[in-house]
Amino acid sequence: MRAMRSACVLTMWLILAPAPAFAQTEIRVFVGGAVTEPVKVAGAAFTRTTRNTFVYVSDTTGALQKRLASGEKADVVVLAAPGMEALQKANLVTAGSRIDLARALIGVAVRAGAPSPDLSTPDTFKAALLKAKSVSYVNPAAGGTSGTYFDGLLQRMGIAEAMKPKTVYRMQGSEVADAVAKGDAELGVSFTSELQPNRGVKVAGTLPAAIQLPTIYAAAIPTSAGNADAARAFLRSLTGAEWRAALTKAGLEPLP
Repeated sequence: MRAMRSACVLTMWLILAPAPAFAQTEIRVFVGGAVTEPVKVAGAAFTRTTRNTFVYVSDTTGALQKRLASGEKADVVVLAAPGMEALQKANLVTAGSRIDLARALIGVAVRAGAPSPDLSTPDTFKAALLKAKSVSYVNPAAGGTSGTYFDGLLQRMGIAEAMKPKTVYRMQGSEVADAVAKGDAELGVSFTSELQPNRGVKVAGTLPAAIQLPTIYAAAIPTSAGNADAARAFLRSLTGAEWRAALTKAGLEPLP
């Protein structure tokens, strides 16, 4: 009799238990550093309405490309457009799943309270770099979009050799911000969305338009996704005023 009662209680519990408790899905997201903060905000909102959970792997576009190519699995990938195009050509993302999310600009950070350099023209920016005691940016070897571009920019400006002794390499844009905040570097150069969250720094501005690198960040579903349906639902949620506000707050320009 007791066994029958226990079975009945268990059956009733299974019937009455909230359905989402049995439908929770873990969504694994590979996300470039420049868009990590707003994607996490969107993930938190998605979790509140669906009870799905997220695991984020934040790294440079190049590093995330390599991880997917080597067989690591993700349900969503958010990268700079050139990296996404490479994944599309390699058939590593599902055809038709790409959506362009936002545009990022490269900025310059100084320690909070420090005077801002003159960023009005390429020449004034060049002078600020030469005057600075140290400058931090993402090591091109890490595969970061901003670091690779800035390294080439120094070459084109003809000051690469002069900058070498005072270069402070970091592996991600957030680490560039940390280097400036801690006083390890006088200037930091990376996407503004990676510099801005650090309260120890001030974003002095963006690179002059003539030498800027406007970069589109896009999202897609890898062909190896284990939870593609949940991933599609998450990408569909990246719309509306709340999402656009999260992008703007992070220093990114929302795209239609």
